[in-house]
Amino acid sequence: MTESSTPQDYVPGTHPDLPPPVRTTGPIGWARINLFSSPFNIVLTLVAVYVLMSIIPPVVEWALVKSVWTAENRVDCWAQMEVPEGAACWAFVKSRLQLFIYGFYPQAERWRVQLSFVLLIFAILPVLYDKLPGRRHWFWYVVAFPFIAGWLLVGGFGLTPVDTDQFGGIMLAVVIGVTGISFSLPIGILLALGRQSDMPVLRLLCVLFIEFIRGVPLIVLLFVASTMLNYFLPPGTSFALLMRVLIMVTIFSAAYIAEVVRGGLQGIPIGQHEAADALGLTYWKAHRLIILPQALKISIPGIVNTFIGLFKDTTLVLIIGMLDPLGIGRAALADAEWAGLAREVYLFVAIFFFICCFSMSRYSLYLERKLHTGH
Repeated sequence: MTESSTPQDYVPGTHPDLPPPVRTTGPIGWARINLFSSPFNIVLTLVAVYVLMSIIPPVVEWALVKSVWTAENRVDCWAQMEVPEGAACWAFVKSRLQLFIYGFYPQAERWRVQLSFVLLIFAILPVLYDKLPGRRHWFWYVVAFPFIAGWLLVGGFGLTPVDTDQFGGIMLAVVIGVTGISFSLPIGILLALGRQSDMPVLRLLCVLFIEFIRGVPLIVLLFVASTMLNYFLPPGTSFALLMRVLIMVTIFSAAYIAEVVRGGLQGIPIGQHEAADALGLTYWKAHRLIILPQALKISIPGIVNTFIGLFKDTTLVLIIGMLDPLGIGRAALADAEWAGLAREVYLFVAIFFFICCFSMSRYSLYLERKLHTGH
């Protein structure tokens, strides 16, 4: 509208839309709504800013500004600081970085770990992006990935065999986490369906399995895997500890996934089941096309929460002698030349787990927004 125009210059209904007030949009509008919407929120915002300003600058100064990245040992590291122990000594983590990533995997064969990680990224792509060309065919690769990665890491069939006792560090945590997540979801869905089955024997077996596994701490199952499971195998049978741990972690997570999915199934109106019956769909077609898509959408927060808990619980394998990133860090601290640098180790491990878990939680929120049908 020009300076000379007036409201009378427009026919009713043809006036152009005007932009919203500046105070209600953009950063200013977001701050007014979320930070300064009431006197109480204003006080909380100011207190939060004060606390953050008191904590963040010293942490940044300790971890980045005054930190030391190159040193031969702890004494050399502290000698480069203005005040001994006054800053982070990342030289310790840097010198053990290969150990943190690969554990004791043979150096000549580490290309297999790197290739497995690249293949993992390609396996995640069709899950993250629903507009990926040929996405339906990509899912066949997603299903095959755990077996391909297992062949690459363990060897055999043309590759040099590598004992799973040499797995460790971030590699071990990712192997346990990805395997548990990949296999516990379909098993959990089947257990949830079995618990709601009309067949009494099947329903009873599923209920007993779920309640027993959920009533036992994971650490107990890991001890069973490390000490007792071999007693139930035929004499002379060799069953790698890592494989036993993967089985226990998977069934533990599957029991929790089953309850989460059962909650989603109970949230589906009975009319959806009746509509599927009216269309003449079989049990499996009805659940695959109508029931499960809706139930899994409802269950997304609980499923991802279970996956995050599973990934963090991989650190429990330290108790049975397997060296995940935390175990590698504790073992490295036993070196007298680097003793006393526990803060750096635990912070490094915490950052790794935070990045992984935070990424999963963000993806969960993305899925919830994308699948939201209330608008």
